[in-house]
Amino acid sequence: MSVDLSILDLAQVGADETVRDSFAASVDMAQRAETWGYKRIWYAEHHNMSTIASSAPAVLIAHVAANTQTIRLGAGGVMLPNHAPLTIAEQFGTLASLHPGRIDLGLGRAPGSDQQTFAALRRTIADADRFPSDVLELQGFLTGHSRIEGVRATPGGVDVPLYILGSSLFGAQLAAALGLPYAFASHFAPAALLDAVALYRREFQPSEQLDAPYVIAGVGVIADDDEAVAADQLLRAKRARVTALFGRANGRKFTDEEADAILSLPQGRQIDQMMQYAGVGTPSQVREYLDWFAGHADADELIVASLAPDRGVWLNTFGHLAPAAAPVNS
Repeated sequence: MSVDLSILDLAQVGADETVRDSFAASVDMAQRAETWGYKRIWYAEHHNMSTIASSAPAVLIAHVAANTQTIRLGAGGVMLPNHAPLTIAEQFGTLASLHPGRIDLGLGRAPGSDQQTFAALRRTIADADRFPSDVLELQGFLTGHSRIEGVRATPGGVDVPLYILGSSLFGAQLAAALGLPYAFASHFAPAALLDAVALYRREFQPSEQLDAPYVIAGVGVIADDDEAVAADQLLRAKRARVTALFGRANGRKFTDEEADAILSLPQGRQIDQMMQYAGVGTPSQVREYLDWFAGHADADELIVASLAPDRGVWLNTFGHLAPAAAPVNS
């Protein structure tokens, strides 16, 4: 069974880069991805993270869409508890009107940030509890069948396929019940992957959007002609993750030696667990890994996130794995 290959662009901001540099790199990569044969590129909503620039997915999608021609673009995802469904419907209805047939909308329940940032967004935990009903409300606005009398989204009645994102059984159950595609965040939260996909496929109910289950699984990748370079980039990525996880609260940046020491401790094993599903090595080795992972995850599509901190290796990873040159099979 062949599977489609897509890209998750985290809009990373490198050590010597500005946010503008990051956006320029995203556009350049998207333009190349069109010729490389990738199915879609998604951008995830993150807040209060200085190394990730995708805090406003709809705005970034609009910019990339205006500078590309054919590739599908979307949010992977919008964290719906941070927003009113009507607002997201208007944003993505506008995108779909400007770029027909090219816009996706993945929806997540997590806040995409820490609790202090959640408060700064004027949201509460109760907002996350409304996620299922908010998804239905949003779907009604987009399809032109509003669930709120007298309120319509403009633009509305547009073709914006919805996807449920998750890393737990909750998202799998919701996607199955609503008959929507399910994208699992196995690139950073792999623990429940197999159970969630099995539950989703078992309980799936056909809908107007989708008549059969459809699973997208996230996976980290680093590919380089030199296997040692790929391994070094993985180590650098793990060190960066140490700072992101353990230094964020007080703004501390760990030295390489300090990060390596933390990685050797039980606390550091959390990072290894987060990066459990990662294909790292030469292009042929990574393609072989993706081939295995597609079957392991029982996925219809893989969405790859380049873990390489170095911008050149980051970009070349996608080029090395280009579906047009080497389709992934399982």
